[in-house]
Amino acid sequence: MEERLTISKIKEGTVIDHINSGKALLVLKILGIDKNSKETVSMAMNVESKKMGKKDIVKVEGKFINEDQLNRIALIAPSATINIIKNYEIKRKFKVKIPKKVEGILKCPNKNCITNTEREPVKTSFSIYKVDNEIFAKCLYCGKKLSELEDHLE
Repeated sequence: MEERLTISKIKEGTVIDHINSGKALLVLKILGIDKNSKETVSMAMNVESKKMGKKDIVKVEGKFINEDQLNRIALIAPSATINIIKNYEIKRKFKVKIPKKVEGILKCPNKNCITNTEREPVKTSFSIYKVDNEIFAKCLYCGKKLSELEDHLE
């Protein structure tokens, strides 16, 4: 007898599948969902996956993600797929795309970077690179290279 994980369908909202294992809580944070949120949320972590070995899944009733949230998710879960659900059916399904450039999403750790100076209110700007399976960012102002991007999300 095959064991299966069952999570109920949602009527309207977003399903994010193929999230890197252990990143579901960060995805919820990106979506602005916390203990005070009213949305119905289903989350599964470390689920068996033929493609990934282990993966996380997040379903959020009544929530549709915006471009900023989509870019943030792509940086921490580059293999994620997004399903837009309406009336219990998948209306749109797509893979996230790693953006080539992001603004105002990552914080530069270089204390001397112009983006960290109070008198010069400059929005952060990073080029995004993928080499092999590693994603990293490079500050367009000071050249600082970042890996572990989830540690630098604003």
